[in-house]
Amino acid sequence: MGADDSGPSIAAIGYIAGNPTMELVRDPAAHPHLVASYAAGEVRLGAGVFRRSLIVAREALVTDWNPPPPGALAIADFAAALALAPDVVILGTGARQQLPPPALYAALAGRGVGLEVMDNGAACRTYNVLFGEYRAVVLALIL
Repeated sequence: MGADDSGPSIAAIGYIAGNPTMELVRDPAAHPHLVASYAAGEVRLGAGVFRRSLIVAREALVTDWNPPPPGALAIADFAAALALAPDVVILGTGARQQLPPPALYAALAGRGVGLEVMDNGAACRTYNVLFGEYRAVVLALIL
């Protein structure tokens, strides 16, 4: 970081496997998998604007996720999310919170994964906070 301002300017502090880490980045909001904004029927990530349901994590973006309505979700619908080994899945169910079947909570808990269900706005905000804390989080948005 010199007078030419070519070096990193932000320190992002987090934990990986319980160990403190620091990542120097120019702008943490520039990460391609961080939610920049959301609106009815779309979400804007650093990687672009998406108008279809998707799964996103720090290391992956799944844009071909075709989930059923929230009330019909099953563990098989989360195969791509589970492959990312999250501690928690944040499920956004649209403009309002719609709960999935209780069996889904149990199936995910049996794999050591928590499930938090909320409307898309709350899901995006929560994901960004957990992302910033370097948590093993996956955002699954039904658009």
